Amino acid sequence: MSLVEAFKLRINRDKLNAEVRAQKAGCFDVCEFGPAIVVYPEGVFYGAVSLADVDEIYESHIKCDIPVARLVLSFAKK
Repeated sequence: MSLVEAFKLRINRDKLNAEVRAQKAGCFDVCEFGPAIVVYPEGVFYGAVSLADVDEIYESHIKCDIPVARLVLSFAKK
């Protein structure tokens, strides 16, 4: 399963598809940091994301607006 698929499963399960969207994109010029995701509108970048991190990012950041500090790329910390 891909990261996008994992996020989509969570979004659909919680019926947030009208508010939250998961989609595949280019590398955002952060390819060297491994699988990366960005959460908008905040513009928080996460690097070296694995399937094991999806639940934590989803519950903490997507649902509660609390970024997962251990995965935030240092140049993108706010």
